[in-house]
Amino acid sequence: LRGSKSFTAALPGETERNGHGLGYKSVSVGHLEAPPLSPSRLSLGRASSTATSTAAPEQGRPQDYLVLAIFSCFCPVWPINIVALVFSIMSRNSGQQGDTDGARRLGRMARLLSIVSIVLGTIIIVLYISLSVRGNPAS
Repeated sequence: LRGSKSFTAALPGETERNGHGLGYKSVSVGHLEAPPLSPSRLSLGRASSTATSTAAPEQGRPQDYLVLAIFSCFCPVWPINIVALVFSIMSRNSGQQGDTDGARRLGRMARLLSIVSIVLGTIIIVLYISLSVRGNPAS
């Protein structure tokens, strides 16, 4: 024998008489009349884009420093800044997969390598310009 998923319950409002003088309404398990849930519980999905389009990043999402890593790629220290770019992309991927600790760790490494690349690149550019100006005295 197979059990039914419907039952009868005494509910106020729209009821039908069952022959005994008491008001009952037949309902299915999934269709109980209940007050609507609070707005925060209506959907477990993402909120609308107007509610989440703020300038500040989400609280739980770590930074990946992708813009800094791309900027460091213009400096003449290519092995370091390419590795910084790779770490930044890995940080973004880890953050999208939900690994916040790994994303923070990889993001910090991307930031460190980007800063080192920018500083070393600036030193190399300044040394090159100063040596080229010193080597060619004005006549």
